[in-house]
Amino acid sequence: MSRSERLLDLIQILRRHRRPVSGRTLADEMGVSIRTLYRDIATLQGQGAPIDGEAGLGYVLKPGFMLPPLMFTDEEIEAIVLGSRWVAKQPDKRLATSAADALAKIAAVLPGDLRDDLDATTLLVGPRSDNLEAIDLGVVRQAIREERKLGFLYRDAGGSPSKRVVWPFALAFFDKVRVMAAWCETRQDFRHFRADRMSDLTATGIRYPRRRQSMLKEWRATLNGPDQNRAKDASG
Repeated sequence: MSRSERLLDLIQILRRHRRPVSGRTLADEMGVSIRTLYRDIATLQGQGAPIDGEAGLGYVLKPGFMLPPLMFTDEEIEAIVLGSRWVAKQPDKRLATSAADALAKIAAVLPGDLRDDLDATTLLVGPRSDNLEAIDLGVVRQAIREERKLGFLYRDAGGSPSKRVVWPFALAFFDKVRVMAAWCETRQDFRHFRADRMSDLTATGIRYPRRRQSMLKEWRATLNGPDQNRAKDASG
Protein backbone atom coordinates (compact mmCIF):
# COMPACT_ATOMS: atom_id res chain seq x y z
CA MET A 1 0.00 0.00 0.00
CA SER A 2 1.37 3.43 -0.94
CA ARG A 3 1.63 6.17 1.68
CA SER A 4 -1.11 8.21 -0.04
CA GLU A 5 -3.46 5.21 0.10
CA ARG A 6 -2.59 4.72 3.77
CA LEU A 7 -3.42 8.34 4.54
CA LEU A 8 -6.78 8.02 2.78
CA ASP A 9 -7.50 4.85 4.76
CA LEU A 10 -6.67 6.68 7.97
CA ILE A 11 -9.14 9.44 7.09
CA GLN A 12 -11.85 6.83 6.42
CA ILE A 13 -11.16 5.06 9.73
CA LEU A 14 -11.39 8.35 11.63
CA ARG A 15 -14.69 9.08 9.88
CA ARG A 16 -16.13 5.89 11.38
CA HIS A 17 -15.32 6.96 14.94
CA ARG A 18 -17.46 9.71 16.42
CA ARG A 19 -15.48 9.79 19.67
CA PRO A 20 -11.71 10.14 20.20
CA VAL A 21 -9.89 6.91 19.42
CA SER A 22 -6.43 6.04 20.72
CA GLY A 23 -3.38 6.00 18.51
CA ARG A 24 -2.75 2.36 19.43
CA THR A 25 -6.25 1.37 18.25
CA LEU A 26 -5.75 3.23 14.98
CA ALA A 27 -2.31 1.70 14.45
CA ASP A 28 -3.62 -1.81 15.08
CA GLU A 29 -6.55 -1.32 12.69
CA MET A 30 -4.22 -0.09 9.95
CA GLY A 31 -1.49 -2.66 10.63
CA VAL A 32 1.26 -0.08 11.17
CA SER A 33 3.54 0.85 14.03
CA ILE A 34 2.48 3.50 16.53
CA ARG A 35 5.38 5.69 15.33
CA THR A 36 4.14 5.47 11.73
CA LEU A 37 0.62 6.29 12.90
CA TYR A 38 1.81 9.44 14.70
CA ARG A 39 3.72 10.54 11.58
CA ASP A 40 0.65 10.00 9.40
CA ILE A 41 -1.54 11.99 11.80
CA ALA A 42 0.97 14.85 11.74
CA THR A 43 1.08 14.74 7.93
CA LEU A 44 -2.70 14.94 7.64
CA GLN A 45 -2.87 17.79 10.16
CA GLY A 46 -0.16 19.61 8.21
CA GLN A 47 -2.24 19.23 5.03
CA GLY A 48 -5.26 20.84 6.69
CA ALA A 49 -7.25 17.85 7.96
CA PRO A 50 -9.09 18.98 11.14
CA ILE A 51 -7.89 16.18 13.43
CA ASP A 52 -8.06 17.01 17.13
CA GLY A 53 -6.11 15.21 19.83
CA GLU A 54 -2.63 14.10 20.68
CA ALA A 55 -0.63 11.07 21.74
CA GLY A 56 -2.05 9.53 24.91
CA LEU A 57 -5.43 11.27 24.57
CA GLY A 58 -6.78 9.94 21.28
CA TYR A 59 -7.78 11.50 17.98
CA VAL A 60 -11.05 12.57 16.38
CA LEU A 61 -11.84 14.02 12.94
CA LYS A 62 -14.07 17.09 13.11
CA PRO A 63 -17.39 16.71 11.23
CA GLY A 64 -17.76 18.26 7.81
CA PHE A 65 -14.27 17.56 6.51
CA MET A 66 -14.34 17.02 2.74
CA LEU A 67 -11.62 15.29 0.79
CA PRO A 68 -10.15 17.11 -2.21
CA PRO A 69 -10.88 15.77 -5.75
CA LEU A 70 -12.09 12.24 -5.22
CA MET A 71 -9.92 9.20 -5.75
CA PHE A 72 -11.46 5.76 -6.15
CA THR A 73 -10.16 2.28 -6.79
CA ASP A 74 -11.40 0.36 -9.84
CA GLU A 75 -13.82 -1.67 -7.73
CA GLU A 76 -15.11 1.42 -5.93
CA ILE A 77 -15.88 3.01 -9.31
CA GLU A 78 -17.67 -0.16 -10.43
CA ALA A 79 -19.73 -0.20 -7.22
CA ILE A 80 -20.73 3.47 -7.63
CA VAL A 81 -21.73 3.07 -11.27
CA LEU A 82 -23.57 -0.21 -10.77
CA GLY A 83 -25.51 1.12 -7.78
CA SER A 84 -26.42 4.35 -9.56
CA ARG A 85 -27.51 2.53 -12.71
CA TRP A 86 -29.71 0.18 -10.69
CA VAL A 87 -31.41 3.05 -8.84
CA ALA A 88 -31.83 4.95 -12.13
CA LYS A 89 -33.96 2.07 -13.47
CA GLN A 90 -36.30 1.99 -10.48
CA PRO A 91 -39.88 3.26 -10.91
CA ASP A 92 -39.28 5.95 -8.27
CA LYS A 93 -38.65 8.71 -10.81
CA ARG A 94 -37.33 11.31 -8.39
CA LEU A 95 -34.88 8.86 -6.86
CA ALA A 96 -33.84 7.70 -10.34
CA THR A 97 -33.13 11.28 -11.41
CA SER A 98 -31.19 11.92 -8.20
CA ALA A 99 -29.02 8.85 -8.87
CA ALA A 100 -28.10 10.13 -12.31
CA ASP A 101 -27.40 13.62 -10.91
CA ALA A 102 -25.21 12.23 -8.12
CA LEU A 103 -23.17 10.20 -10.61
CA ALA A 104 -22.69 13.32 -12.76
CA LYS A 105 -21.49 15.30 -9.72
CA ILE A 106 -18.98 12.59 -8.83
CA ALA A 107 -17.73 12.47 -12.44
CA ALA A 108 -17.26 16.26 -12.43
CA VAL A 109 -14.65 16.15 -9.64
CA LEU A 110 -12.76 13.03 -10.73
CA PRO A 111 -9.38 13.25 -12.45
CA GLY A 112 -9.59 12.65 -16.20
CA ASP A 113 -8.37 9.05 -16.18
CA LEU A 114 -10.84 8.01 -13.50
CA ARG A 115 -13.64 9.84 -15.30
CA ASP A 116 -12.87 7.71 -18.36
CA ASP A 117 -13.07 4.59 -16.19
CA LEU A 118 -16.45 5.76 -14.89
CA ASP A 119 -17.82 6.02 -18.44
CA ALA A 120 -16.26 2.76 -19.61
CA THR A 121 -17.36 0.38 -16.84
CA THR A 122 -19.00 -2.73 -18.31
CA LEU A 123 -21.23 -3.69 -15.36
CA LEU A 124 -24.78 -3.37 -16.67
CA VAL A 125 -28.25 -3.44 -15.13
CA GLY A 126 -31.04 -5.41 -16.78
CA PRO A 127 -34.48 -4.02 -17.68
CA ARG A 128 -36.73 -3.15 -14.79
CA SER A 129 -39.83 -5.14 -13.90
CA ASP A 130 -43.21 -4.27 -15.40
CA ASN A 131 -44.69 -4.60 -11.90
CA LEU A 132 -45.11 -0.84 -11.44
CA GLU A 133 -46.69 1.10 -8.60
CA ALA A 134 -49.59 3.50 -8.89
CA ILE A 135 -48.31 5.59 -5.96
CA ASP A 136 -45.52 8.15 -5.70
CA LEU A 137 -42.71 6.48 -3.76
CA GLY A 138 -41.24 9.93 -3.17
CA VAL A 139 -44.18 10.62 -0.83
CA VAL A 140 -43.37 7.43 1.09
CA ARG A 141 -39.69 8.35 1.39
CA GLN A 142 -40.54 11.84 2.61
CA ALA A 143 -42.94 10.47 5.23
CA ILE A 144 -40.19 8.15 6.48
CA ARG A 145 -37.65 10.99 6.69
CA GLU A 146 -40.08 13.29 8.51
CA GLU A 147 -41.66 10.56 10.67
CA ARG A 148 -45.19 11.28 9.44
CA LYS A 149 -48.21 8.99 9.19
CA LEU A 150 -49.50 7.76 5.83
CA GLY A 151 -53.02 6.73 4.87
CA PHE A 152 -53.89 4.52 1.88
CA LEU A 153 -56.07 1.76 0.50
CA TYR A 154 -54.42 -1.66 0.48
CA ARG A 155 -55.41 -4.80 -1.40
CA ASP A 156 -54.15 -8.14 -0.14
CA ALA A 157 -53.04 -11.06 -2.33
CA GLY A 158 -56.69 -12.02 -2.86
CA GLY A 159 -57.71 -8.50 -3.88
CA SER A 160 -59.64 -7.66 -0.70
CA PRO A 161 -59.32 -3.93 0.13
CA SER A 162 -58.75 -2.32 3.53
CA LYS A 163 -58.02 1.22 4.64
CA ARG A 164 -54.81 1.65 6.59
CA VAL A 165 -53.06 4.36 8.59
CA VAL A 166 -49.43 3.49 9.26
CA TRP A 167 -46.17 4.79 10.70
CA PRO A 168 -43.63 4.11 7.92
CA PHE A 169 -39.99 3.64 8.86
CA ALA A 170 -38.32 1.71 5.99
CA LEU A 171 -38.67 1.09 2.26
CA ALA A 172 -37.08 -2.01 0.70
CA PHE A 173 -36.22 -2.18 -3.01
CA PHE A 174 -36.38 -5.68 -4.52
CA ASP A 175 -35.98 -6.60 -8.18
CA LYS A 176 -39.71 -6.87 -8.86
CA VAL A 177 -41.41 -5.05 -6.00
CA ARG A 178 -40.94 -2.29 -3.43
CA VAL A 179 -42.04 -3.03 0.15
CA MET A 180 -42.75 -0.54 2.93
CA ALA A 181 -42.21 -1.60 6.54
CA ALA A 182 -44.48 0.21 8.98
CA TRP A 183 -46.40 0.06 12.23
CA CYS A 184 -50.04 -0.47 11.31
CA GLU A 185 -52.62 1.28 13.52
CA THR A 186 -55.32 -1.19 12.40
CA ARG A 187 -53.34 -4.33 13.30
CA GLN A 188 -51.35 -2.73 16.17
CA ASP A 189 -48.26 -4.50 14.90
CA PHE A 190 -45.49 -4.28 12.32
CA ARG A 191 -46.63 -4.99 8.78
CA HIS A 192 -45.09 -5.12 5.29
CA PHE A 193 -46.95 -3.38 2.46
CA ARG A 194 -46.20 -4.04 -1.21
CA ALA A 195 -46.20 -0.72 -3.02
CA ASP A 196 -47.94 -2.18 -6.10
CA ARG A 197 -50.96 -3.06 -3.93
CA MET A 198 -51.29 0.44 -2.45
CA SER A 199 -53.55 3.19 -3.83
CA ASP A 200 -55.14 6.48 -2.73
CA LEU A 201 -51.97 7.40 -0.86
CA THR A 202 -52.41 10.33 1.53
CA ALA A 203 -49.65 12.21 3.32
CA THR A 204 -51.40 13.15 6.57
CA GLY A 205 -48.70 15.50 7.84
CA ILE A 206 -49.31 14.06 11.32
CA ARG A 207 -46.15 13.12 13.20
CA TYR A 208 -46.27 9.65 14.66
CA PRO A 209 -45.42 9.32 18.37
CA ARG A 210 -42.26 7.20 18.10
CA ARG A 211 -38.82 7.72 16.61
CA ARG A 212 -38.06 6.03 13.31
CA GLN A 213 -34.76 4.54 14.46
CA SER A 214 -36.38 3.06 17.56
CA MET A 215 -39.04 1.29 15.49
CA LEU A 216 -36.44 0.10 12.98
CA LYS A 217 -34.41 -1.47 15.79
CA GLU A 218 -37.47 -3.16 17.29
CA TRP A 219 -38.61 -4.41 13.86
CA ARG A 220 -35.19 -5.91 13.15
CA ALA A 221 -35.36 -7.75 16.47
CA THR A 222 -38.63 -9.38 15.37
CA LEU A 223 -36.88 -10.65 12.24
CA ASN A 224 -33.85 -12.08 14.04
CA GLY A 225 -35.43 -13.30 17.27
CA PRO A 226 -37.40 -16.45 18.11
CA ASP A 227 -40.66 -14.78 17.01
CA GLN A 228 -39.39 -14.34 13.45
CA ASN A 229 -42.83 -14.26 11.83
CA ARG A 230 -44.17 -11.40 13.92
CA ALA A 231 -43.49 -8.81 11.18
CA LYS A 232 -46.06 -10.08 8.74
CA ASP A 233 -47.26 -9.21 5.29
CA ALA A 234 -50.15 -6.75 5.42
CA SER A 235 -52.61 -9.48 4.46
CA GLY A 236 -52.42 -10.56 8.10
